[in-house]
Amino acid sequence: MAQVLVRNLDESVVEKLKARAADNGRSLQAELKAILEAQAQLVSKAEARIIAARIRRRIGSRSQTDSGILQAEDRLR
Repeated sequence: MAQVLVRNLDESVVEKLKARAADNGRSLQAELKAILEAQAQLVSKAEARIIAARIRRRIGSRSQTDSGILQAEDRLR
């Protein structure tokens, strides 16, 4: 398994991470690992743009109602 070393972190950042780890019942190392793994699973901006373009193509020809109008109508009920 790979190892990563992060240098020159501000002490306040480390303290916040330690507090977060304690809140989650984990060691600092386990908390950092969980944070990095979660971030690695996120969709990149490029992937998000591709997904958004695909959605726009699928719904592009449909007429859309302004959400403000829908909210106003809902309040009148």
